[in-house]
Amino acid sequence: MHILAIDTALELCSACVATETTDGVDLLAQESMTLARGHAEALLPLVERVMARFAGGFEGLSRVAVTVGPGSYTGLRVGLSAARAVGLAANIPVVGVTTLSALLAPQLALNGDGLVAAAIDARHGAVYLQAMSAGEGIVVPPTHLLLEEAADRLGAGPVTLVGSGAASLAAVLRARGVAVTVAGAAGPDIAWVASLGLVADPAHALPRPMYLRGADAQPQDRARIARR
Repeated sequence: MHILAIDTALELCSACVATETTDGVDLLAQESMTLARGHAEALLPLVERVMARFAGGFEGLSRVAVTVGPGSYTGLRVGLSAARAVGLAANIPVVGVTTLSALLAPQLALNGDGLVAAAIDARHGAVYLQAMSAGEGIVVPPTHLLLEEAADRLGAGPVTLVGSGAASLAAVLRARGVAVTVAGAAGPDIAWVASLGLVADPAHALPRPMYLRGADAQPQDRARIARR
């Protein structure tokens, strides 16, 4: 099975083509760039460059995986639209991979039974959080929490943190005497998006955005014109 993976959820614009092997996943082509904005202009040319390095072309793909959030509203829509377009044109399934899962997966592989948590900066003193351990499974489901609330949910530790909100959450935990390791603050590795996409069930891992809170922009009620 060959998969095209796409990630535009955070401050990365990434794509890769990967295939299953007996040892895991083999990357056949990949490209990633740090990009705070401008995903709409950058993604399709990036995908074209990646696909040009894959001998099978779009006809050789078996499915598409795309990050579904949490993340930037605009970035998510760009990635989802591109993934759905490829899936429709190539007549192949499209699966969604949560950003938090893609961040957690490599840490779960490295930390055995230890508690690992992905924390994405949600601004305004809050994070998008998910915590897991190999032994207990999901300890904290994907949720939007203030930093102090997130620290409450993680308990006495020790814990390994990853993601753009890891440093801020680590500071709160350390102030409480919790042992914390910050494993990284970057976005998800596109190879892990592909790996999770290869094992996802298309019937359940739907390519729909995961929104854990409302939009920052809200209509101004006092500026509305009353209907007649």
